[in-house]
This record gives sequence, structure tokens and C-alpha cells, in this order.
Amino acid sequence: MSSTHPLQSPLAALDRAPDWLNSAPLAADALRGHVVLVDIWTYSCVNWLRTLPYVRAWDARYRDRGLVVVGVHAPEFGFEHDLDNVLRAAGELGVGYPVVIDNDFAIWRAFENQYWPAVYLVDGDGRVRFEHFGEGAYEETERALQQLLGLDEETTAVDAGGLAEAAEWDALGSPETYLGKGRGERRSRGASVDRLALNHWALDGDWSVGAEAAVLDAAGGSIAYRFQARDLNLVLAPPPEAGAEVRFTVTLDGAPPGDGAAGLDVDAAGAGAVTEPRMYQLIRQRGGRGQRTFAIAFADPGVRAYVFTFG
Repeated sequence: MSSTHPLQSPLAALDRAPDWLNSAPLAADALRGHVVLVDIWTYSCVNWLRTLPYVRAWDARYRDRGLVVVGVHAPEFGFEHDLDNVLRAAGELGVGYPVVIDNDFAIWRAFENQYWPAVYLVDGDGRVRFEHFGEGAYEETERALQQLLGLDEETTAVDAGGLAEAAEWDALGSPETYLGKGRGERRSRGASVDRLALNHWALDGDWSVGAEAAVLDAAGGSIAYRFQARDLNLVLAPPPEAGAEVRFTVTLDGAPPGDGAAGLDVDAAGAGAVTEPRMYQLIRQRGGRGQRTFAIAFADPGVRAYVFTFG
């Protein structure tokens, strides 16, 4: 529990936010007397995606019992600043509670936040009473929520699958890996795909590497990564032209992933397409979790590749 904001509620920052989804603007004064769950997120973040079923479930269960859920969308990548992208993602992911757009990070700073995702529970007087960063602690969070609402009940049973399925932490041996030069690391240059060390990656073809992303300048480029995890995800964006898409083919140890390892965004032959900027689940293994070599080859130019995540 925390009460580190006693003088002015960080909810005051909501009053200056220009854009809201799913709701008219919510003023801090109007939230007095309510328990407010502030969920700081960005839509391509796998860690947030795995928490979403719980936030949705709490909104549904406690909305008529004094809880207001406010999603604060604070973008990590340039494409997440685009309101249309956030609106589309919220619809596709079933985010039905009020969402405030925090492109200038004013609300982020008001909470002195440093993480995606982050949950803050604010009491009826505007004080932060509980906070949690990252995934997990769902029962602890709901217990704190019930305490603020004056309830004592069984916690909510949530069946999280698909993109939201919890990581297999015991088998996870690969970390989040950025491809842009601003935060990129462990890139191998000149190494053949079959000689990549664990958690190293390589580009092949005509690429330009900017601060946020690697951009494919000519068709036929590929990315390889030596990983250890059940899931492999990659944040990708198509060229900026309306309706543009980039076809790709995924392999695992040089072969199609098949039904036993294909992620949600590829078929058993490894085929898929980048049609919108978001996180793509490319591998979900149903069998072993040893070291594997992943590769993705792009048939069209212009794709932007941002970050690998694992689960």
C-alpha cells in the first residue's frame, strides 16, 4: 500500500488530456468518491496484453459497485502516437472502459511512473493506495481493490489464453530484444544463421537501422534469432501508405513451424502478412522448449521491425 501523493492527486492530470476513447472526458473532481483503477499501457506491449483479461474482468465485475477503470495509453513507439491506431487496437482487443490518450506523458509523470504496464489504485479522496508494475500479482491487486470498495469476496476467475496466455517463466530463456539502434543489443554481423549464439540476432538483405526500428529497403530481406521460449513475438509495422501490407514466411530451425509451433499470426506453412502496426505472435510451441533458430523472410519492402518479445 502507498500514499505517496498526499497533497494533490495525480488524477488532476486527467483534466488537461485532450483525447478520450469510449467515454466523455473524466475530470478529477467527478471521480471523487469513486475507487479508480489507473492502467498505464501501450497496445503493442506483450506484458500489458497478458494483463488485459484481468483488467477487463475487474471492470465488468465492479463497475456498478464504485470502481472506475481508466486506461492511460502512453505510447512506446511512434506508430502508437496515432489516434486511429490506438482506436483500432482498442476495438480489436476488446478494451471497452474509458481510455485517455497520454501522448505527452503528462499523466505518466503525474504518477511518477516508469513502467509498462502499471496499475495504480486511487481511493475516493484521490490518494494512491496501491500500485503494481508488470504482470502478475492479480489476486493481490484484486484484494486491494476490494478493500477500497469495502468488499470481501472470492477473487475473479480469469481464463487468459491466446495473446494473453501467461508466459512459461520456468522455460523462458530469452529477453525482450530491440532492433532499433537506440536500444538494440546482441546483434550479430557476419555470422551465419546456424551459428547464432543464444539470444543473438542477425539481419540479412538491404536494411536501414534507425533509432526505433530496422526498416527493409528492398524485398527479400530476413531476420534470424536464436531463442529459448514457448512464444516468439515481433512488433512489426507495414509501410505508411494506406492499405500497404508485407508478406512474410516464418521458419523454425529451417523448416515450416507446422501446427505444433505456428503462432496466431501465421499458418502451419509459416505464411503471414503485416497489415497493421502491432505485435505479431509468430511462434507458439506446443512441444519442447529448447534452443531454436527462428527466421522471418519478407517478400515485400518497407516493413519496420521494432522488438522481439517472448513468453
